[in-house]
Order: sequence, then C-alpha cells, then structure tokens
Amino acid sequence: MGIMKAIILAGGAGTRLRPITYEIPKPLMPVHGRPLLEHIFDLLKKYSITDVLLSVGYLRERMMDYLDDGRHFGMHISYIVEKKPLGTAGPLKLARSEGKLPDSTFIVSNGDELKDINLSQMAKFHKENKALVTIALTRVDNPTLYGVADLRGDKIVKFVEKPSAKDAPSMFINSGLYMVEPKIIDFIPGGFSMLETDVFPHIARLGKLYGYKFRGQWFDTGSMDRYDAALKKWKGIKR
Repeated sequence: MGIMKAIILAGGAGTRLRPITYEIPKPLMPVHGRPLLEHIFDLLKKYSITDVLLSVGYLRERMMDYLDDGRHFGMHISYIVEKKPLGTAGPLKLARSEGKLPDSTFIVSNGDELKDINLSQMAKFHKENKALVTIALTRVDNPTLYGVADLRGDKIVKFVEKPSAKDAPSMFINSGLYMVEPKIIDFIPGGFSMLETDVFPHIARLGKLYGYKFRGQWFDTGSMDRYDAALKKWKGIKR
C-alpha cells in the first residue's frame, strides 16, 4: 500500500460525553471491553500500519500513561502534545515544526470514531486521482446531523454543514479518516485551526479534494446516544 504512518487526533475534551469524560479521555472510553483507540489500531494493523503519531491534549497524562510507547498494542506510538487546543489541523502544523511529520502520504484519523475501511483500496484511489486529500465518505440515512459532501463525480466541491433534508447535496458524510499529502501543511494557519473549515475548502478550490465512498462499518461516538448505538452494533475489525 505504501502508507506507513498515521496521525490520530485524540486531544478533544469530549464535552458531550460528560460526566464520563471528566475522568476518562474520550478515545479511551470502553467499547467491547477495550478502549476505542484500540479498535482504530486494529484497523491500521490490518494494513500493516503500526507507526502512529498521537495528538493529545485533554487528560493527556492519563492517555500517555495508558498507551506508553504502544508496544503492548502492537504499535509504535509517539506524541504531539497540545498545550492548548489546536483543533484538527493545528496538530499537523505542530508535528512538522517538531520534525515528526511524515514526508510521504499519511493517514489522519479522528480518535473518537469506529470505522472499517479498506485502506488499500482507498490508497489506490488516492494515488490514481493524484489527490492532495482524500476523505473517506460514509453513507447515512439522515445527513442533517453532519457535514455533507457536495460531489462532482469523485471530487468534493464543498461540505454543507447540517443541511435540512431537502437541501442535503448527497447522503455522504465525512467519516473522519483522510489520506493526506504533506504539502497540505502549507495551507494550515498558525494556532487553532480546523481541517474541515480552514484547509479542505482551499484544497477543493484546487480540484484536489476527493471523496472515497466506503461501505464498511462506521460509528460516531460523539454523544451518549451514538456511543450507545456503537456499543450495540459495532462488530470489530476482521483480520
């Protein structure tokens, strides 16, 4: 596949999952007896990706104490420490300033979702389209709760945030996993910044933002209702 490294964004406070997240960082919340992050590791390991850069902020000492260097999970983990919140894009800029950013295509994943994506097929799609960013898109029955992709073929023109049902441009939403070229760091402003609003629109205007539609499992754990659904329905990653 050629992709050897992933950056996992795990610095958020998980405010919608309080009171649980007062004590447990959201990525360590249990799913079938194992922390949510371990299920993301399972996906990466299935495609021989064991080198992970983890962006940590909220309750970072607890996260780092638990995960350590990753050897107990079959991973090699290093860290980007967010001393103040940096959003979803800021940690990538910080990684470059610290000399930790990969110099070839890498994966970026949110640390609070469960997903089962064929990363080999996605990497082939990304390379064939010469994309700067490829976003894994999942189909949902009710897109009004999410950012919805406006597509022209496989190119993403823009995202429409939480549209009404009649205004939704598609049924495909951002699943929180991306394949990224290092060049996108040049589009990230300093300090707190978001991939979704500060970076992806620039890439879309260049015609280099693509959407890879996948049919595997996907669960957002961003609220108690969605976390409950994930606990009931997630089937794990089959090796």
